[in-house]
Amino acid sequence: MSKLGGMTKLASDTAMVLAAGLGKRMRPLTATRPKPLVQVLGKPLIDHALDRLAEAGIAQAVVNVHYMGDALEAHLAMRSQPKVTISDERALLLETGGGMAKAFAAGMLPDPFFALNSDNIWLDGPFNTFHELSAAWDADRMDALLLMVRHQGAGNYRGAGDFHLDPMGLATRRKPGRVAPFIFSGIQIVSHRLLRDCPDGAFSTNILWNRAIEEGRLFGLVHTGEWFEVGTPGSIAPTEAMLTRV
Repeated sequence: MSKLGGMTKLASDTAMVLAAGLGKRMRPLTATRPKPLVQVLGKPLIDHALDRLAEAGIAQAVVNVHYMGDALEAHLAMRSQPKVTISDERALLLETGGGMAKAFAAGMLPDPFFALNSDNIWLDGPFNTFHELSAAWDADRMDALLLMVRHQGAGNYRGAGDFHLDPMGLATRRKPGRVAPFIFSGIQIVSHRLLRDCPDGAFSTNILWNRAIEEGRLFGLVHTGEWFEVGTPGSIAPTEAMLTRV
């Protein structure tokens, strides 16, 4: 962590935006477009995410593509900020962990880098989310720092939660059949150490997180604003209503 002129220096100038999924829960809207191009308030989901990166001063975005990748790549070609580089998974969908591992192996990702889902919509609290994560980032102690949301700040969310956090922010998993107070927002800082010795092919980031938990190196930061899960067609209208109310 470092500060310049009273503002936290960003932990990285690069973010990986995970945009390669099939969007099955968003059907039938994803029958004709990839999920990142589904619109909320007249703007594609991925542009909500990329605009937030640009606002934070993050210069580079690596976006992985698979389902309807040509349409997504054509849309992204119209952007200038942040600068977008495509990580091409059209031949094989690699899931979240495999997608990051491919971009890492190709030299696209510095150490550390931000990672976020392409369908994230959130409102900042008193400070910019990426600057808050950067202020909390400690490369000596952390393999990944996950932005967490409390249930009361998670619009449209109906699940049981994902993680517990101790007073120092150390993360542990929700136990089966129980409720956990914190939900992973889809936004994180990732170190190269998390990606070491990755499996080949497609795999979930959960595999890497589980190892980090065992080593005491997975941490969470609680989001101070609001966050909206936009996973199904039915979640779009409530999200739009909440966003226009604030």
